[in-house]
Amino acid sequence: MVIRPITDTDLDTLAQIAKESGPGFTSLMPDRDALARKIAHSMASFERRVTSPGDEHYLFVLEDESTGDILGTSGIEANAGHTRPLYHFRRNTVTHHSRDLGLRRSVETLTRCNHYTGYSEICSLYLRPELRRAHAGKLLSRVRFLFMAQHPERFSDKVIAEMRGVSNGAGQSPFWNWLKAHFVDLEFGRATHLVGSGYTEFIDELMPSHPLYTCLMSEEARAVLSQVHENTRPALKILEAEGFQHKGLIDLFDAGPTVECALADIASVRSSSACPIIISETGKRTGNGHEHNRYQPDEPILIANTGTADFRATVSSEVSAQPDKLTVPLALAEKLHLRNGNFARTLPLGQSTPTQTRNTAPELSYAY
Repeated sequence: MVIRPITDTDLDTLAQIAKESGPGFTSLMPDRDALARKIAHSMASFERRVTSPGDEHYLFVLEDESTGDILGTSGIEANAGHTRPLYHFRRNTVTHHSRDLGLRRSVETLTRCNHYTGYSEICSLYLRPELRRAHAGKLLSRVRFLFMAQHPERFSDKVIAEMRGVSNGAGQSPFWNWLKAHFVDLEFGRATHLVGSGYTEFIDELMPSHPLYTCLMSEEARAVLSQVHENTRPALKILEAEGFQHKGLIDLFDAGPTVECALADIASVRSSSACPIIISETGKRTGNGHEHNRYQPDEPILIANTGTADFRATVSSEVSAQPDKLTVPLALAEKLHLRNGNFARTLPLGQSTPTQTRNTAPELSYAY
């Protein structure tokens, strides 16, 4: 498995992924022309010289080099809200108090805001169910943090992830059903398609700007506030382990939680390191010369080159990491476009557990 920037030859597969992922996955909508523009924008972003984050969008694909299959996607928005507003509902508690009557009542409200404008956003994470395998989910999720750690000038110092909220196989969202009944007479799929296509004017025109009292909502709508889609739970666990936290901001359409973390505090950013490489015929972490290796034998390591347009990353158990150098086998170096003296960035993924197999790994079924 190799992570690389998306190219225009991936359009057919990206269109299939956008269809597979279903309603609510707004960062990849089943619109072939829009997807073609997204690919072109991503390719230009990787090629661009950047000193501060702008409208760049970086979209990666995970490829099985032996078959050419695209297993999944992963993306980063450098500056959320740069080209169109990024709206959320903020969950607040309001207390009404009458001193004379001795009465007090606290109620929860939802208030529309654009608090996260200017943050970087990790997005477009999808692993195709029929192509799951060990470490694929971790690779798709964490490779973005290696890229951000290597190129911090391209990103904000704060990072968010909008987690997919609750909806069913028919594309019905309990939260949106309540909003639809009272404010916006659009089907959930239509509303998310508009947002995914870049049309957000209807939010200002039709969606409430005044606080909403959650006690007046249907029981079904209240039950899904800040809850994630069942296919997104493993992804949320990975992000929580990275240090991401939910602080009360939810999606306007499905009420899924948005989580946030400072870039410098993300565990994978702090744990990754860059060293010059030496290419060897094997690079195995056993035998002479590897007694000072920083990683355990057979521990899976995420390794990436330090490029942008030619970025490559994979998982390997054949990288030897001494304090001041990495020893990389020739075949792996060629796969990652590395030469002697180049720098590579690594991140230990931790030992696999018995449940992390091709068909049962809990990390391998998600989208956000």
